[in-house]
Amino acid sequence: MILSKNAPESARITAEFLRDNRLVIIPTDTIYGFSGIVPDASSLIIEAKGRDEGKPFIQLIAHPEDLAAHTETKIHPGLLGLWPGAVTVIVPVAGGNTTAFRCPGDPWLREVLRLTGKPVYSTSVNRAGNPALNKIDDIIREFGDIADLVIDDGDQPTSVPSTIVDATGPEYRIIREGAVKIPQSYLKAPL
Repeated sequence: MILSKNAPESARITAEFLRDNRLVIIPTDTIYGFSGIVPDASSLIIEAKGRDEGKPFIQLIAHPEDLAAHTETKIHPGLLGLWPGAVTVIVPVAGGNTTAFRCPGDPWLREVLRLTGKPVYSTSVNRAGNPALNKIDDIIREFGDIADLVIDDGDQPTSVPSTIVDATGPEYRIIREGAVKIPQSYLKAPL
């Protein structure tokens, strides 16, 4: 199914697809992403991308304060002040693992996340090893028969992925420079 982002009830319909554990392609505030409910949809995304199961996906959350439900680690307030936005933060989670979280800047997408009621995976729309697709016709041609729902927000030819920051230690590291330039003063754990 292909649905315009501007269609009435598009956020509600998208959330229903996600809650039903279906694979959705969603425009974010950075790039189009394969999306699915955490943790159930990881196998759907891995199959669509042909991706190695060892690579984790970013988890999108509706509100910056939602991060506290997933980690006890305190993050530099300046870094969290860039949310909602195109910054992904890797934090320690239960069991000694790490997870990358992002609170997107797009109000429509945050409404989808709120209605879904759980974090949602997001990863670029492409086959593993290939560049991310940013033209809606290419996305539909390549993945329209694989995804249960494609949300059409037009082409995104100038889209840039999020900046990824590893905040698992006292000194944060930028893993990927992306859409947001992080001030050096934000790259330290709070005392």
